[in-house]
Amino acid sequence: MAKAQKSDESLDMYKIRPAETDEARQNQMIALAERTAERWMLEDRAPASVVNHYLALGTEKAKLERKQLEADIKLKMAKVEAIEQTKRIEELYNNAIEAMKLYTGSSGDYD
Repeated sequence: MAKAQKSDESLDMYKIRPAETDEARQNQMIALAERTAERWMLEDRAPASVVNHYLALGTEKAKLERKQLEADIKLKMAKVEAIEQTKRIEELYNNAIEAMKLYTGSSGDYD
């Protein structure tokens, strides 16, 4: 019976308030999985797959892949920003052309 009580006590330290979104819940589960993996590794009873996972994260290749992903994200964000800027410039040109038409007296509206 004492063993079950010990298990209940260990679960108490992981009590967290319910997540408000699916993303927050996923982050909670990831954090719990990482804590479990850390505990297993500290107790020297982690499965080989867990050890290999964390070893792979520390390799130079994994670090370079993360840098590449970050660079790709920055590039894509810059492209989106450039497209939006082009749209704003096009809108400014159209507004300027309309203003010039009004100034010269030809609005372009023909009945």
